[in-house]
Amino acid sequence: MPESHLTASDEPDVDDVDVSVADVLAAQARLRRFLPITPIHYAERFGTMLKLENLQRTGSYKVRGALNALLAARERGDHRPVIAASAGNHAQGLAWAAHRLGMQAITVMPHGAPATKIAGVAHWGAMVRQHGVNFDEALAFAQELARHNDYRFLPAFDDPDVIAGQGTIGIEIAPHTPDVVIVPIGGGGLASGVALALKSQGVRVVGAQIEGSDAMARAINGDLTVKEVPPTLADGVKVKVPGLITRRLCARLLDDVVIVREAELRETLVRLVLEEHIIAEGAGALALAAGRRVTGKHKCAVVSGGNIDATVLATLLSEVRPRPPRKPRRRASDAAIPRIQSASGKPKPPKPKSQSAKPSATARNRAQGTAAVEESTW
Repeated sequence: MPESHLTASDEPDVDDVDVSVADVLAAQARLRRFLPITPIHYAERFGTMLKLENLQRTGSYKVRGALNALLAARERGDHRPVIAASAGNHAQGLAWAAHRLGMQAITVMPHGAPATKIAGVAHWGAMVRQHGVNFDEALAFAQELARHNDYRFLPAFDDPDVIAGQGTIGIEIAPHTPDVVIVPIGGGGLASGVALALKSQGVRVVGAQIEGSDAMARAINGDLTVKEVPPTLADGVKVKVPGLITRRLCARLLDDVVIVREAELRETLVRLVLEEHIIAEGAGALALAAGRRVTGKHKCAVVSGGNIDATVLATLLSEVRPRPPRKPRRRASDAAIPRIQSASGKPKPPKPKSQSAKPSATARNRAQGTAAVEESTW
C-alpha cells in the first residue's frame, strides 16, 4: 500500500486559527432561522440515544457547516462564488445553502461518488464537476480551480466556520444530558465542533473511525503517515489526511477514538433499518457501531447522514443476516411472578402463599354448600 510521510515542517501554520464555544453559539444564532432541530430517538435494543441528522436538510449534518460559513462570509462582505470538494454530503449542503441564499456554488466530486448525492447537488442548482477517484484528488482539483478563478474555497471540515456550524449539534444534544456522545470522524469537523460544545459541560466525547481509514486516530498519536484508503461502506469518512485545525482540536478534546470493523458497520446499518426503521448511510451508522465498545449509562450516537444508494441498501439487506438481539432483562418485579402455563396454554395465576397445598375436608364441604346455593339461585 503506497505511503508518504509528513513532518511538522511540511504543514502550514494554523496556530493563529482558533475556534471556541462562542463561535458555536454564534453559529446557532445564524442557523436557527433556516434549519430545524433534528430529533433524538432512543433505540431501546441498542440502549443508545440517536441524534438523527439523517433527517436534516439534504439528509446530512453537513448543511450546518456550509450554511454557517456562507452566512459568516456574507457578514464579512465576501460575496465571491464558492467552490468545494466533497464525496457528496458537503457538496449537497453547500448546494442547498447557496440556493437558499441566492449565491453561486461549484462542487468537485470524485468519480464513484454515490449517484443519489450527485443528483442531490444538481437538484439545488450547483455546478457539479467530477474529478479523481477519491476525495483527496477532488480536493486538489477544487483548490486549483479556486486559485485560477478567484473563487472562495470552502473546506469540507478544516474551516473555523464549518467546525462551528457542526458544533450546533452538540448544543441540541446537551438538554438530553448524556454522559457520553459518540461521533463519526472523517476529517474531524463534526467531532471537533461537538466536542467544543459539550466538553465544558462534563460530557465525554468519543470518536469513531472505520478500519483502514483511521488517519485522525493515528495523527492524534503522532503518526502522520499518509496511507491509501481501501473501499468501505463508510464513504463519507474516507479521508487520507485529516484537517490541521480539526486534528489539534480532536487531540485536545476527544476522550477516545474507537476503530470499527467493516463487518460490524454492515451489521449495525442493517439492524438500524430492520429494528429501528431508520435509514442511514455507512458513515451515519458508524458511531452506533462503535457504541457497543463505549461504556456509559446515557449514551448518544450521532447518525450523521442517510444518503445511501438504494442498490447498496438492497444488497446489504439481502446479504447481511444480523445476529438476533439479546432478550431484554427481566425486571425484579417481573421475576417474582411465576410464569406457569395451564393445559389450555393460558397462564395460571399464582397461588397465595398462605394457601395450603390441599384444602381440608371442612373447607371442601363449605365450598360445595356455597356452590349448591349459587346454583339454586339461577
